[in-house]
Amino acid sequence: MKLHEYQAKEVFAEAGIPTPAATLARTVDEAVTAAEELGYPVAIKAQVQVGGRGKAGGIELAADADEARAVADRVLGMELKGYSVDRVLVEDAVDFVNELYVGVTMDRGVGRPVAMVSTRGGVNIEEVAAEEPDAIAREHVDPAFGMFDYQARKVVHEAGIDRAVAGDVASVLTTLYELWTERDGADAEINPLMVTDDNEVVAADAVFNVDDDALFRQPDLAEMEEETAGDELEAKAHEYGFDYVRLEGNVGIIGNGAGLVMTTLDLVDHYGGRPANFLDIGGGARAQRVANALEMVFADENADAVVFNIFGGITRGDEVATGINEALDQFDAIPKPVVVRLAGTKARAGMEILDTDRVRVEETLEAAVQAAVTAAEGVDG
Repeated sequence: MKLHEYQAKEVFAEAGIPTPAATLARTVDEAVTAAEELGYPVAIKAQVQVGGRGKAGGIELAADADEARAVADRVLGMELKGYSVDRVLVEDAVDFVNELYVGVTMDRGVGRPVAMVSTRGGVNIEEVAAEEPDAIAREHVDPAFGMFDYQARKVVHEAGIDRAVAGDVASVLTTLYELWTERDGADAEINPLMVTDDNEVVAADAVFNVDDDALFRQPDLAEMEEETAGDELEAKAHEYGFDYVRLEGNVGIIGNGAGLVMTTLDLVDHYGGRPANFLDIGGGARAQRVANALEMVFADENADAVVFNIFGGITRGDEVATGINEALDQFDAIPKPVVVRLAGTKARAGMEILDTDRVRVEETLEAAVQAAVTAAEGVDG
């Protein structure tokens, strides 16, 4: 479960991490009132769970009431990377001299939690990791003992953090790790952690994702779940019981099994495409479940084509094919190209059932992915 920024900041502030004074607003008038009470300048920030909100126009500064009203009017109701903005966070603008990054997640390759620090805050940390991996200092933690103070100081030093704020940054990192552990976190990060003229550090942004399977241990966080479902597709996925993550690309992906879906995502990227989602329908999916999945991806405005990758074990290819046909029957015209790859149990029977006037069938996963990427690009493949 992903928390909104305002929710994550509440959790961080309660743990002692410095955050700007802020108020949540759902209307323009509420935003202006909040700005007046906080005092100018303020930042008005769209509360949607996507990266790059600033570049997309979802975060703006306001120096007076007229600007606050204009910004709130512009941001509330806007479509931001496929998400409709229905609330904004109005908070004190931070006068900063530097932007840092701190984060905690699980390094599955090593099998341990990893704490990360970088002086390259305020930018997409995934791009930094890919293009300049040495710009991020990392420290693996033994979960049996937790993060020792010396480990926090070590990774902060290795990141090249200025000595004037190194102690405070190490303290924030230690607290973030403790939160990640105690609150069953999946990912926790502050990007940016701003440094002010007075050498104070402030969490100007906050990300906290919680392990869904541990929500029964976190009742107060579980209560936030309904509010986090601001995206209709993610709410629908929760209703259907799908494992679903919305991404920012244009190739919709449906598969049965997390590993199979991840392989499909990797191949889409390999062939020059951009995945629009991760959608795992699970094993043994019947026709209606497949139809529900296809309807969801059709409803994603970002997805320009859809690729099915089904390997039949307990999931039968003829059931999948029936589900695809049933979903397609609901449309007078197929809204997006659909490419299907079936393998395994009853795959041949499934291929014979599929309406090839409405879907494209490929024998191999590679061919299916290439066809979907080409279709999404608007090129006749």
